[in-house]
Amino acid sequence: MVANDMQRCDELVNQFEQVIKKPIKTKTKTYYTGVDLGTACIVLVVMDENYQPVAGAYRYADVVRDGMVVDYIGAITIVRELKEKLEEQLSTELIYAASAIPPGTDTLDGGAIKNVVQSAGFELTNVLDEPTVANLVLNIKNGAVVDIGGGTTGISIIKDGKVIKVADEATGGTHLTLVTAGSYKLPFDQAELFKRDPKNQPELITVLKPVIEKIASIITEQIDGYDVDGLYLVGGTACLGGLEDIIEARTKIPTFKPANPMFVTPLGIALSCTDQLM
Repeated sequence: MVANDMQRCDELVNQFEQVIKKPIKTKTKTYYTGVDLGTACIVLVVMDENYQPVAGAYRYADVVRDGMVVDYIGAITIVRELKEKLEEQLSTELIYAASAIPPGTDTLDGGAIKNVVQSAGFELTNVLDEPTVANLVLNIKNGAVVDIGGGTTGISIIKDGKVIKVADEATGGTHLTLVTAGSYKLPFDQAELFKRDPKNQPELITVLKPVIEKIASIITEQIDGYDVDGLYLVGGTACLGGLEDIIEARTKIPTFKPANPMFVTPLGIALSCTDQLM
C-alpha cells in the first residue's frame, strides 16, 4: 500500500517537473491552479479539467515567514508575474485558483493569503491546511503527513482516510539555515543556498542533526495518543538528504518521503481547486 501510494505520488511529481520545462497546451474546458505561498519558495501548479499537470513555475522568495505574509506587495507581484508567464505559455487566461495555509493560522493570516491570490488576478475557490492538501497527492489512509516548511512544521493525522487532527509548530528550514550560517560563518542568504546544494548535505546533516531531532520531538508530541503507523514527509525542507533517517530513528516510526517533497503540497493545492467560488 505504501509503495503504491508513493509510486503514484512520485509519478505525479515527475509529470509536474516535466511540464515546468515543457508546458502542455490542451483543449481543456478549464484550468485549475494551485498557489503555494511558501516561506522560501512560491510555486504555481496548473492542471487541466482532468486534474493532470499541464504547466508550472516557481520562484524562491522571502515574502512569507512562519506562514505569515510579511511582504504583501512582493507576494502579489511574484504570483502575478508567474501567473502571466504561465498564461503566455498556455495561451489562455487562468481564472480559478486554490491556496493553502499552515494548520491553525486561518484566523491569524488566512485572510492575507486569500488577498494575495485574489489581488494577483485569480478567483479563489478553496483554502485548506497544507498537510491536508498534501494528502490529496499521497492518498494516505492511516498515518501522519508532516509538512516541513521554511518556518513551521505542520502535521495532519489521518485515520481511515480522514483527517482527525492538525497541528503546526515553529521550527523548519529557516532554523536549519540559521544553524548552517553560524556553523560555516556564512551570511543567511549564502547559508540557504549552501543548505540546498545536495553535494553539501552529507556533511551538513551531522551539523543539523539537533534541529532535525527537535522537529522529530514536535512530531512525537503531536501524535502522542494516536495510532500512527507511518510518517510521510513533504515540504521543501524535507528535500534535505538524510533528514528522514534521523526522524525515523528518533520517532521509532517508519518514515517515508517522495522523490521531490517540495512539489507535493503545491500539487495537492491544485487538486483541491474547483470552478466554484468560495
